[in-house]
Amino acid sequence: MILYGLTTCDTCRRARKALPDAEFVDVRADGVPPDVLSEALGIFGEKLVNTRSTTWRMLDEKQRKRPPLALLQDHPTLMKRPLIKVGGTYYLGWTATVQAALAGV
Repeated sequence: MILYGLTTCDTCRRARKALPDAEFVDVRADGVPPDVLSEALGIFGEKLVNTRSTTWRMLDEKQRKRPPLALLQDHPTLMKRPLIKVGGTYYLGWTATVQAALAGV
C-alpha cells in the first residue's frame, strides 16, 4: 500500500495514523510517478485536481486551463489528497467510504 500526500496535510496525517504500514510518499518532496498520475487521472478524472487548494488559487487562468496531467506534473501539491494505491486499486481522499474499504487491509 502506498499513500501519496503531504506531510503537512491534516487529512494525510489522519490517513497515515490509521494505515501505519503504508509506504508514504510526500508529493512535494518526491513527486508522483507519471504512471501513477496517468492511472489515477484515468480513474478519477478532473476530481484528482484540488481546485480548492492554495496552489490552485495562485495559478493564473492560462495555467488553470492546461491539461490536468501537465498541471499535476508541474504542481504535485494540486493533487487531491491522499491518493492511496493498494495493488492495482486507487482510493482518493479520506472519506468514510475509503476508510471502510481499507479497514483490515
